[in-house]
Amino acid sequence: MSKVLIIGAARSGLAIARLCRKMGFEVLLTDLKPMESNLKCSLLDMGIEVIDGGHPDYLVDIDFLWVIKNPGISHKSPFIEKLSRKHFIYNEIEIALRFAPSYQVGAITGTNGKTTVTTLLGEILAQGEKISFTGGNIGLPISEIVEKNGDKDALIACEIAAFQLIGTDSFKPKCSVIMNLSPDHLDVFSDLDEYYEAKTRIFKNMNEHDVFLRNLDDHEVVKRTENLKCKTLSFSYHQVCDCYVTDEKVMLYGEPLFALSDLQILGRHNVINAMVAGAMAYVMGINRETIRKGISDFEGVEHRIEFVKEVNGVKYYNDSKGTNTDATIIALKSFEKPVILLAGGYDKHTGFEDLRPFLTKVSKMFVYGATKYQLKELYPEAIVVETLGEAVALAAKLSQFEDIVLFSPACASYDQFDNYEQRGKIFKDMVNNLE
Repeated sequence: MSKVLIIGAARSGLAIARLCRKMGFEVLLTDLKPMESNLKCSLLDMGIEVIDGGHPDYLVDIDFLWVIKNPGISHKSPFIEKLSRKHFIYNEIEIALRFAPSYQVGAITGTNGKTTVTTLLGEILAQGEKISFTGGNIGLPISEIVEKNGDKDALIACEIAAFQLIGTDSFKPKCSVIMNLSPDHLDVFSDLDEYYEAKTRIFKNMNEHDVFLRNLDDHEVVKRTENLKCKTLSFSYHQVCDCYVTDEKVMLYGEPLFALSDLQILGRHNVINAMVAGAMAYVMGINRETIRKGISDFEGVEHRIEFVKEVNGVKYYNDSKGTNTDATIIALKSFEKPVILLAGGYDKHTGFEDLRPFLTKVSKMFVYGATKYQLKELYPEAIVVETLGEAVALAAKLSQFEDIVLFSPACASYDQFDNYEQRGKIFKDMVNNLE
């Protein structure tokens, strides 16, 4: 029996462990933290060997068919680097799809916008006639979808991050997109080129039967997507091409796809997100009327420029998913008037200089966390506090009627929170508790 090593017992690690065991493989699951006894017992009952509380070095010398790593574990960690000298380190999406060759995948990556596009694409696909699922780097792990549903003629909207793409070998979407490329994750990748090259793995196995959506407005994307083996569908906000904006509507192959008035979500960036989701759905066999309805029904993604509440005439927006400067710039540009900005968090070593020209759209700024002093250098009037809670309380105290308070941190969450979802939920709880 072939043996598989799973590293990391988060949700996707557990899902791929169960799937591999179900498919008849001998599975060893290891995690740095001690595992809850009930979970450990259930895994052992399935016949999955568990090593918790650390990754012992002797695992490096075992011959495994596959070594599969959770995306949250750095590929530069000492244990992973030792393993990678002997094994290719896969991600769970790659392996799960080997058990489901009938799935047609619409794969979305990029520095910003991928969660909105994936979610919207999933909602459009769900209104079509075929079975469909949404997962990957958001929602359900692909291995959990495959474990529960088996191989069938189904459509998948799949968000896939750079950390996952470096673990792909045969991954082959029906259609894919790199939304954009800008500096990010330099705390993990050696340089920008390594990060950008990881993103381009999304189309490496695609052929003349597949379609890559090419963003003509992004110089880095254009530069890295020339002479592809697959078909391309170009899109642009500014240029006439396969999919573009004109006369308050989005055109696809010369015919209207949807009107801008159909969109419920703010900002030009969301026009681009919707045109990409719509074009991908069209490639995957969804008709234009279903696409238009899916777009007009879409109310946005949690933690992305999400309206929370109006308190004493002040509107609060949660953009916890704004984990880099590009995302925060997009959020600032979504409002016509200057906002009160709350920012700060974990330092990904990408710098904040890109924000400087857009701080004219800020009336007051509260900075917190590990990057607070770097952000204050950009905006000397910024008020420095230690925690997000202090920032929210002060913003509420110093704001005036009709002000907008925007929480868009421009940083990852790991200095004070587990992830951006937890950070966003805590922010919303704080706002909902204001009087």
